[in-house]
Amino acid sequence: MYARDNVADASYLQQRLPAGPQVEAATDMLRMLADPTRLRLMSLLSEGEYDVSALVVAVGMARPAVSQHLGKLRLAGLVGVRREGRRAVYRARGGHVRRLVTEVLQAASHRVTRGAGTRLSLPPSDSGRRSSRG
Repeated sequence: MYARDNVADASYLQQRLPAGPQVEAATDMLRMLADPTRLRLMSLLSEGEYDVSALVVAVGMARPAVSQHLGKLRLAGLVGVRREGRRAVYRARGGHVRRLVTEVLQAASHRVTRGAGTRLSLPPSDSGRRSSRG
């Protein structure tokens, strides 16, 4: 393969990249899931609808903290809310969000069972840019 072939391939690859706003939105969503409490909430909400009281008991946190996490998840477009009288009932917003949560938890499960507690190491070529602590 010649260097000029790489340039043509690079141009093709650049055209296939997702647009900036799409990447920004995806990054915001993934950032929301990077918090352990929010990921736990999303795991529950991927299975069904729950009000704040049920979620407070499930995650063992104070109501204001759970409400704040739910608000962030709602603003990120990951959860929806509907009213039942005075109760607010939350749910994962769409099948794509449920699949995302399920997939990331399954991938984590495979990693945990495969290497009980080991951290992912970067290849040697990347060692100067980031630490292996991830």
